[in-house]
Parts: sequence; C-alpha cells; structure tokens
Amino acid sequence: MSTLHIGDVVPNFKASTTKGTIQFYDWQDKSWVLLFSHPADFTPVCTTELGRIAVHNPHFQKRNVKLLAHSCDVLKSHVDWVNDIKSYCLDIPGEFPYPIIADETRELAYMLNMVDKQHFDDKNRQLTVRALYVIDPNHVLRLSMHYPNNIGRNVDEMLRVIDALQLVDKIPQVATPANWVPGEKVMILPTVSDVEADTLFPGGVDRVSMPSGISYVRTTTHYKM
Repeated sequence: MSTLHIGDVVPNFKASTTKGTIQFYDWQDKSWVLLFSHPADFTPVCTTELGRIAVHNPHFQKRNVKLLAHSCDVLKSHVDWVNDIKSYCLDIPGEFPYPIIADETRELAYMLNMVDKQHFDDKNRQLTVRALYVIDPNHVLRLSMHYPNNIGRNVDEMLRVIDALQLVDKIPQVATPANWVPGEKVMILPTVSDVEADTLFPGGVDRVSMPSGISYVRTTTHYKM
C-alpha cells in the first residue's frame, strides 16, 4: 500500500463512476478537487455525509472545487443508494451533483492509502476509512484528513480549509491561525520583515508584545480573498 504525503503529486487514474468513466487529470482540468472515501453504501453516517456535501455543492463550485466520492461498492449499489440519499436530504437541488467512484478491486483505495489498517489483510472485511484529500489544480495533495468509520466529517471544516489553502496561495506571506474563518485576522510569517509587512499591508499591521521580547506575532485583517 502506498502512502500519500502532503506535497505529493496524486497519480493519474481511470475510474468507473456514477457519472461515467473518468480519467482523473482530464476530469479535474484546472479545478481543485475534494476527493473523499466512505466505508460502505446504505450506511447511516455515510448517507448524512454525502447528502450534506451535495447540499453544499454550490459553495464548493464558488471556490472552483470539484467533488469526487469513493467507495469499494459496485456501481449499481452507488446508483441505488443515491436515490436514498436524495430522499433523506430533501434540500439537494436538482440531480445528485457529483460522481461516486466504484472501486470493487480496491486498487484505488490501496493506491491512495484509504484502507482500514485493522482489517487490511482480511479480504471480506476490508473497508475504506473516511479519508479526505484536497488536491490543487497542479494535482498536488495539499491537505489530508482521516476519520474513523464511526465519526462523521464536518462540511464547514472542508470549506474552511479550502478557503485557507486558497488564501495562502494568493498571499504566501501569511498563515491562518487556529479557528480562522474568512475575514478574520491572519498571521504574518516570521520570514517577512517589518518593513515588508508594512508595505504588503498598508491598511495596518498589529504587533503583539511577548514576554520573550521576540516580535513574531504580527497580524492583519487588511487582505483580500
């Protein structure tokens, strides 16, 4: 089983999905991608996750993000399950908005390090964990999250980290602090001099005095997403 690290190029792959066969790089084009696995179709937590992600699809589209789900169930199972998801999440607008990969051989799950380690060698019990990858338009893995099967993911956090990644790409001299959301203060990196900081953010830089005497906590709200 391969292991993906932040900064790795996600390999190109071909996959059967509920919206036809895709070649990943061609399908991705110049978009960001949120690729996420779920353990099994017709399960309660997965139903809530895929439903809420579908409801929030317009928010992902606004950020130039394509959604791509994955599990090891067969294609017909995915198609039938989508009807259940739409029945449960009545606020999904229109048709189900994103493809779900059918990975019966688990080839892609192994390649992308999505398989539950506990049952790795048990062919009858192998499951994908709740793996989630944010992939930038250059096919580079920028962020990964792995949740156990019994813990559902937070869609607001998915959008928040995408906002953060896109912000630091646009303004590489900053980083986002704990619990940051768009519009709140960002931290100016220690590698940026005070003179550079004042030039970059003429609207204002706040400097925090620390007991150590080291001036490393500098923030600004004068930035544009």
